[in-house]
Amino acid sequence: MKRSLTLLPALLLVLAMLSGTMSCRHSASSATRGDSEVHKVPDTLRVVTLYSPASYFIYRGQEMGYDYELLTALAVDRGLTLKVNIAPSLSRAIEMLDSGIVDLIAYEVPVTAEYKEKVVACGPENITTQVLVQPRRGEEELITDVTDLVGKDVYVEAGSKYEARMENLNQELGGGIRIHPVDRDTMITEDLIAMVSEGKIPLTVVDSDIAHINKTYYNDLDITMPLSFEQRSGWAVAPDKKWLGDSINAWLNTDVNRGEQARLLKRYFELSKNEPGNGFVSTAGRVSPFDNLFQQYAEKYGWDWKLLASQAYVESKFDSTAVSWAGARGLMQIMPRTAKGYGQTAKSVMKNDIAVETSLKLLRDLDKQLKSKVPDEQERKKFVIASYNSGLAHVLDAIALANKYGLNPQKWDDNVAKAILWKSNPRYYKDPVVKYGYSRGRETFDYVNRVYSYYAKSKIHG
Repeated sequence: MKRSLTLLPALLLVLAMLSGTMSCRHSASSATRGDSEVHKVPDTLRVVTLYSPASYFIYRGQEMGYDYELLTALAVDRGLTLKVNIAPSLSRAIEMLDSGIVDLIAYEVPVTAEYKEKVVACGPENITTQVLVQPRRGEEELITDVTDLVGKDVYVEAGSKYEARMENLNQELGGGIRIHPVDRDTMITEDLIAMVSEGKIPLTVVDSDIAHINKTYYNDLDITMPLSFEQRSGWAVAPDKKWLGDSINAWLNTDVNRGEQARLLKRYFELSKNEPGNGFVSTAGRVSPFDNLFQQYAEKYGWDWKLLASQAYVESKFDSTAVSWAGARGLMQIMPRTAKGYGQTAKSVMKNDIAVETSLKLLRDLDKQLKSKVPDEQERKKFVIASYNSGLAHVLDAIALANKYGLNPQKWDDNVAKAILWKSNPRYYKDPVVKYGYSRGRETFDYVNRVYSYYAKSKIHG
């Protein structure tokens, strides 16, 4: 996976410097002129994107995504108001662009003949290939040549471009690759990658950008073996708004903004997404290094202090200085936006007492919001803890999915827990009952399990 900036022709660079391209809200925004027409960037930039783990998603109540954050940086820098629309598909996004509903697609639009007459590429360039996902082993054991796939088992999503590529490759090699199509309704790319990490399947194939994101969760994988030609993609504007694309390119083509792009690339495609911290082993009579603190505040809010300690362990491994890839901070890994909602700052929640009390206020409020959905107090705690991890919105979506597809919406294990896994699957996160789109459901599913596993141990040792 390679993401880079689209380079401007030398003439455009000269004109951009002369005209002050993309200067401020009310200034001229393009060097493109025709029949004395001067284009200006609108006060409100209307944008469409799609839910995905790279472009746009909601995490713990906060809008995130590589494309979304780069777009936000553009808007802040140039004093623009953003109006973000979410399309159900790329084809719909292009329709919205063509009809003038939006000015820009901030999503990876392939640079192919199919789209050439419909859109003009601009902004950050994304270069991907299909890659082999395999366990990271010694170099002599890694598959480094396509011919080494003969005699191997490769699992891919049924009916996907990955299956088509493997079938073509198998024909080119004269057969011998054992291709296993997996029902996309039950398993998706993220599931197959996890299964390679867990040793349940030997190999799978995905796009390199997806592979890079998932490798930040599974450090034991190798994704260096390409299996296809490069595919270029980028943001897009309508052909009659090429001047806007030129303006975006000019904005990106500065040292400061290239640096911001590099920071975001590292955040989403390189930084480990595993929980921070150094670990702690509970001993007889002691659950954590902060037992007294958990006991003091949990009693005030009527929460089980050992359950709270178990959450702190999963969140930060009891590391008060921890800062996650997403910006969550401190002992309880509180997001800056959540901190602000409770009258705190990103700095103040690094203090243990403030972190613990703020987390308890959040848990209390989540419990109140879920009470009508899950009447049983003990069962509801699992929903509350899941909401702490992913945000309440995604848990409400999972409840709606469970209700629609015949699961018990008031039970977590084997019911709503199953539905939260579906939130990574386009078939389900595009379902009409889902309001908040994509979520990495496996993370929330595992989070609840880990919290309760440590909780069980704490009741023995504490």
